[in-house]
Amino acid sequence: MYKKFGYALNGLKIVLTTQQNFRIHMVAACIVVTAGFVSGLSATEWCIITTTIFLVLAMEAVNTAIEKLVDFVSPAFHAQAGAVKDISAGAVLLTAVGAVITGIVIFLPRIWPGG
Repeated sequence: MYKKFGYALNGLKIVLTTQQNFRIHMVAACIVVTAGFVSGLSATEWCIITTTIFLVLAMEAVNTAIEKLVDFVSPAFHAQAGAVKDISAGAVLLTAVGAVITGIVIFLPRIWPGG
């Protein structure tokens, strides 16, 4: 069991050290968490925010795994391989847009009362 946990941590290390977008998402997450502490989120809002943050990070990790697998299976350009990578990136984009919308819904009333 501990070995598998180590493999998972190694996977996260790979994503963190090789993927700029993952690091950007981590910075955004730190900003959101700081804003959450400053604005005094409720327990329910914290649950929503943390779930959203981890969903985006997980999708970015899955996207990286898919890209690496596609590059391994199809090192030369192939339209289908490109489509798989584009679809995977699109899934990350959808998740990130959902996170932004969630952030707006939770934080906008604190920033702009009545907004």
